[in-house]
Amino acid sequence: MNLTLYVWRQKNPGEKGRMNCYDAGNITADMSFLEMLDVVNEELVKKRIEPIAFDHDCREGICGACSQVINGIAHGPEAATTVCQLHMRRFTDGDAIYIEPWRSRAFPVIKDLIVDRSALDRLIQAGGYVSVSTGGAPEANATLLPKEEAEEAMDAAECIGCGACVAACPNSSAMLFVSAKIAHLASLPQGRVESASRVRSMVEAMDRQGFGSCSNHYECQAVCPKGVDVKNIARMNREYMKALFKAMG
Repeated sequence: MNLTLYVWRQKNPGEKGRMNCYDAGNITADMSFLEMLDVVNEELVKKRIEPIAFDHDCREGICGACSQVINGIAHGPEAATTVCQLHMRRFTDGDAIYIEPWRSRAFPVIKDLIVDRSALDRLIQAGGYVSVSTGGAPEANATLLPKEEAEEAMDAAECIGCGACVAACPNSSAMLFVSAKIAHLASLPQGRVESASRVRSMVEAMDRQGFGSCSNHYECQAVCPKGVDVKNIARMNREYMKALFKAMG
């Protein structure tokens, strides 16, 4: 198949970027989207054109590094799929494909399709962990936990921190990401000890990092490659209010 690509090119954070047009020829349906970009870059190198810079690591839908907006959709048109697991059979011969980086003040562009997502790391540093001493690793069945709570924790823990929720939200909110971390830890006995301080610290860190607020568009859930549910945001709001009342009392 032959495609026309419109790709965001930006040399560095200080320069203005623009959309450049490239031809992608002899693309097979079995290629992944990143493999297609590899083929395009090989042709660009042959023509002495600087290749398109894009981020990737595992290429197995685990790390979340392949952050791209494809035809206006974070991670592309395939639901519950990262860019690296999106295959070209999702497109047809002659298609025009627009490829852009995440668009958020909290995610400044480093080069072309690569953005700085370290703001998410700083949210985790603000409280997305268990710091209380839990001793050595216990036997898995030693701590009894209701099945419903275990499943809630596992569902929330699926978040890979890719930032698609931020890129899709019209407010550039990170609340789905933060709420997944809070829900994951608040569902476990080891994490409940610090639940109040955790939610306050992480919510305050969101404001410091320049993320917007949630206005219930649900775009975050729609593009999440792991299907993290927005119900976690409601839980985070409840946890935050409880933490405020606890501090006042």
